[in-house]
Amino acid sequence: MKIRTLTPLAVAFMLAAPLTGHAELPAYSQDFERLAPAEAGWGNDALSSDGWITWVNVFDAGGSYLYQYGPFPAPNGTLGYSGIDVGQGGPQHGQQQLAVYSDYNNSSAHGSGQWVETFVLQQRTVSAGDVGTSWTFRFDAKRFNLATPSTAHAFIKTLDPDNGFQESASTSVDMSAVPTTWGSYSMPFTITAGAGQILQFGFVNTATDYAGSAIYYDNVSLAPVPEPSTYALMLAGLGLLGLAVRRRGR
Repeated sequence: MKIRTLTPLAVAFMLAAPLTGHAELPAYSQDFERLAPAEAGWGNDALSSDGWITWVNVFDAGGSYLYQYGPFPAPNGTLGYSGIDVGQGGPQHGQQQLAVYSDYNNSSAHGSGQWVETFVLQQRTVSAGDVGTSWTFRFDAKRFNLATPSTAHAFIKTLDPDNGFQESASTSVDMSAVPTTWGSYSMPFTITAGAGQILQFGFVNTATDYAGSAIYYDNVSLAPVPEPSTYALMLAGLGLLGLAVRRRGR
């Protein structure tokens, strides 16, 4: 009796199938090439249609919190928040990139020396199946016109709506001094928050007195990390593939 071997296609399916683990959150990936570029005014909803939202915290010159406005859909091409720019990419970045910067529409805050902290981010709700899963937030970035004392950060965090939306976990990377050439960045994050909490990932810029604060981002992704059991299945699949190749060679 001839033993039938697994085809490479079948083994590939075995390798790929477990990669999503048991997480219920969807993975995210965006290179901004298929979104409409920025234009004047608030009519271009390319970023908001892709799920990007924004809001602003304002602080006095000494760092004391004053007020907040938002959240609302992220704009694409105004004096504040965000826009899809063209022609700032390198070989791996195509023609379009995301620009994130302070809200320069808030002239009263900038003009009086107050600090304008502007968030541009994606948001998800944590489900029971997501608790304990690990993720990686990746992106490419380069500095555009950020000038001291402005700052910029990338972050991923969870917020607890039952505790005044306080942070329950957070990881961030300081982007304030990144080069003016493209580089790749990533941060790992394990969801320890309970079901119903809010997961956010994205970018924040803080500026005052109209100082430049723009950072370009591209190839943004959030993806689950395979669990150890998944790696074991992958190794087993590779073993089956090797066995199939050896048998075919006889």
